[in-house]
Amino acid sequence: MKIRIVILSLVMLVAAATISYASRPEIIPIRQPLNELSFHFAGWNGMRSSDLDQRTQDILGVDDYINRVYYQGNSLPVSLYIGYHASQRTGTSIHSPLNCMPGSGWIPVKNERVSIPVHNGAEVIEVNRIVIQKGEASQVVLYWYQSQGRAIASEYSGKIHTVISAMRNNRTDAALIRIVSHG
Repeated sequence: MKIRIVILSLVMLVAAATISYASRPEIIPIRQPLNELSFHFAGWNGMRSSDLDQRTQDILGVDDYINRVYYQGNSLPVSLYIGYHASQRTGTSIHSPLNCMPGSGWIPVKNERVSIPVHNGAEVIEVNRIVIQKGEASQVVLYWYQSQGRAIASEYSGKIHTVISAMRNNRTDAALIRIVSHG
């Protein structure tokens, strides 16, 4: 009988500790608003694109975003979208552009991963590169997920990283970064 009471007490203590650990408030780091990102990068000059309508913002569930177009000389313009989620615990999560593009009429015709040097070539990140087409028009899309100092190309790896980070660091903040060439 004493063994049963001890085992039951231990199970209850473990359950209480688990519930206490899981219900602690999420850590949301202090950061600069995305609209403070420079409009000038290595000879590229940016300007704001139109704001996303409220319905789109609600669907995306972002806490902050920028939507810009950058130009450099006679080069074709490049658009930059960054959507930041402070927390992915409340039912909102970053979803793949592969879900949105077909919904707006763009069909992915080529999908691959490419490596891009960053920090003056000192580091390389892997990103998704998708060629999309709508009628005769085509565009190249680069996108990845940025989460707590990591660039993550895979949607599945991104979800796994979010779960591990939630358990280990009590954080689920992340951003989707998408660059589209207009051509």
